[in-house]
Amino acid sequence: MTFSYIVTAFFTNYLAAERGLAVNTIVGYSYCMRLLINFACDRFGVEPEKLAINQLSRELIIEFLDYLETTRLNVESTRNQRLAAIKTFFHFLARNVPEMMHLNATVQAIQEKKVEQKPPSSMTMAEVNAILAVPDPDTLLGVRDRALLQLMYNSGARVQELADLTFADVRFQTPFTVTLTGKGRKTRVIPLWDKTVTMINHYIQRRQRSGVKSDHLFVNHRGNPLTRFGIERMVTKHARQAAPECPSLCGRAITPHVYRHTAALHLLEATNDMFIVKDWLGHADIRTTNRYLEVSVERKRAALEKFPPPDGDAPPEQPHWKQPELMAFLSRLSRGVMLPVTG
Repeated sequence: MTFSYIVTAFFTNYLAAERGLAVNTIVGYSYCMRLLINFACDRFGVEPEKLAINQLSRELIIEFLDYLETTRLNVESTRNQRLAAIKTFFHFLARNVPEMMHLNATVQAIQEKKVEQKPPSSMTMAEVNAILAVPDPDTLLGVRDRALLQLMYNSGARVQELADLTFADVRFQTPFTVTLTGKGRKTRVIPLWDKTVTMINHYIQRRQRSGVKSDHLFVNHRGNPLTRFGIERMVTKHARQAAPECPSLCGRAITPHVYRHTAALHLLEATNDMFIVKDWLGHADIRTTNRYLEVSVERKRAALEKFPPPDGDAPPEQPHWKQPELMAFLSRLSRGVMLPVTG
C-alpha cells in the first residue's frame, strides 16, 4: 500500500464517505496534508509520488510543527488545528497499516500548545443597529444585506451555515424558523422574529422582480450563491461604514463570527440559561459555551461599578420638606428637576 493511496483513501473513503465531514473541514485537512507532504519532500529530497509510508516518524511531525511556528509564524491555535488533522490521519493510517500502530501511538501522544483563552469579541445593541442601518433599502443588494445581517444576529449562525441556506431551510409560516446545518452535518432549528421573516420576504420579492433564480437564499449580483468570503466582506464593509455614526466601531474587526458571539451573549443575558445558548449555537461541548458566561459576568461587573454602593455610615438624607430652601433646591437639581424661570 503506497503513501499516495493511503492519503487518497483518507480523504475519499474516510473523511467524506465514512465520517461525512463538511466540505470546509475537508478543505482544512487537505491544506494541512499539502503542507506536511511538501515539508517531508523537502526534508528527504523526493517527489510526492516517491514519498514512502516508512519515512513518516514522530520526529518528522515535531519538526513540521516547529516549522509551522518558526517559519510560517502560525499561532498556537493554528498549530493545534494542524496537529489535530495529522492525528486523525495517523489514526486512519494505523487502522489500515497495522505495522504503523506504534507510530500512531507516539504521534497521538504529542501535546497541544496551551492557547491563551481570550473572551470572545461582541457588540452592543447600538452597534448592531448602526451596522443594520447602513445598507441602502432602495437597492436589491441593500435589501439582501439588511436581511442577511438581521438573520445573522437572530440565529447566531456560522458564516458557512448562512452561505448554505436554501429557501427550503426557512419556514415562512408561524412558528417562523430556520434550519441550520452545522459541523458534522448536524442540524438545529432556530426560531425567528417576525421582523426577520419580513425582511427576508422583502428581499425575496425584490429578487423575483429582478428575475434572479436560485435555490440558495442569498446570492451575489450575478445570481450565484453568496460564499462565506462574500459574506465576510459584506459585514466588514458595512461595519466600517457605520463607524462614523457609531464611534465605538472605529478600528474594530467586525466579522460574522463577532455576530455569532454577540447573539450568544445577548441570548445568555436574556435567558440566563447556558443550555439554551449551547443548543442555539450548536456547540458539542458546554465548556465552549461557558466562555460567554465569563463575558456576561464581566459586563455586569462593569455596570455595577458605574453606581456606588449604599453608604450605611452616612446620615440619612432629610426629607425635602424639612430641608432648608437652598438645599431642597439643590436636591431637586441633583435629580434633574428644573425650576421654572421667574422674574
